[in-house]
Amino acid sequence: MTTAFRPAARLAALEVSEILRIGARAGELRAKGHPVIVLGAGEPDFDTPEPVKQAAIAAIRAGDTKYTALDGTPALKAAIRDKLRRENGLDYAPAEISVAAGAKQVIYNAMMATLDPGDEVVIPVPCWTTYAAIVRITGGVPVLLPCDEAEGFRLTPAQLAAAITPRTRWLMLNAPSNPTGAAYPEAELRGLIEVLMEAPQVWLMSDEIYEHITYDGFQSRSPVALEPGIRDRCLIVNGVSKAYAMTGWRIGYGAGPAPLIRAMAVVQSQSTSNPASISQAAAVAALNGPQDEIRARAESFRARRDLVVGRLNAIPGITCRLPEGAFYAFAGCAGLIGARTPGGEVLESDRAFCAWLLETAHVAIVPGAAFGLSPFFRISYATSTAELEAALDRIEAACATLARP
Repeated sequence: MTTAFRPAARLAALEVSEILRIGARAGELRAKGHPVIVLGAGEPDFDTPEPVKQAAIAAIRAGDTKYTALDGTPALKAAIRDKLRRENGLDYAPAEISVAAGAKQVIYNAMMATLDPGDEVVIPVPCWTTYAAIVRITGGVPVLLPCDEAEGFRLTPAQLAAAITPRTRWLMLNAPSNPTGAAYPEAELRGLIEVLMEAPQVWLMSDEIYEHITYDGFQSRSPVALEPGIRDRCLIVNGVSKAYAMTGWRIGYGAGPAPLIRAMAVVQSQSTSNPASISQAAAVAALNGPQDEIRARAESFRARRDLVVGRLNAIPGITCRLPEGAFYAFAGCAGLIGARTPGGEVLESDRAFCAWLLETAHVAIVPGAAFGLSPFFRISYATSTAELEAALDRIEAACATLARP
């Protein structure tokens, strides 16, 4: 007789990402011959730049396939330092930089290194679902603060101040944001920093992975560049996945105070150890090479943004705010909740609406509930214009069949 599998108690409140589950269902429908269009993944459709791929090939041929320094090669840390100086006006020493297998691991290492059971982490929502999951799995308590569409899906200083308690350890801030594309004008970002300056026990995690994907002249600013006084308790998180279309290479990095970076290295030493040597060589080429392609791709994303937002706003029952950055549209569907489908189903939530679209129109999008705010849905426009047009045609046609309340 065998004993039934018993998972760790820490997993009780966690599930596989809803985005992945939607993708899996889309895959099942495709396998049955349905022409599903997936607008769920946060992955650029562009290829990794050719010089970056050649740098990886050269590293393989040179035998650069062994273990490296635990949290980043000297060459990659130097490239990150140069990037931070060149683009952000910030100066970090090698001991203040950590490289990991993706920005997600950087965040995980930081939370594992700093959170004790019961410590609180303030997270504005809607947010990337991994934030709260990492906090929970490391023993912390996510404090989720809903951000209104009327406020641009941005956290206000008053909300932040009201949420801070003696147990608050971190504020997680992502701008431009996944899933909304919202970014903070300098004055609003300063307002949040001012609150943190009055709460010296609270650290700031600034996730800047989408910093290069902004529109209409908006420029992202790192909090440390605005207020050097926050530097000693701020972790800047970034990586090469989004800007350089290197999602599969799995390279993220963090810049922060040396004591934090050392603690994160301890965590990494007992999990993955060093990131892949070949991927690190490719990341050096990405950061040190020409940056013109980044700007060209951002302009392509802007055109797609305008297409998607314009088409969504033309559908009765759907509204969509124009995002400042990233490659997501976060659209409201309150006007469709309660609508009846041709098959007689009443769409009682954004989850029901998105599931109905997938099963009948064969378009995969992600409900706002997955990110902590309903009734909305997220479309990733990191795909071709032709595919976006086809998906929007299907969404429009499907919504026209609904009997609205």
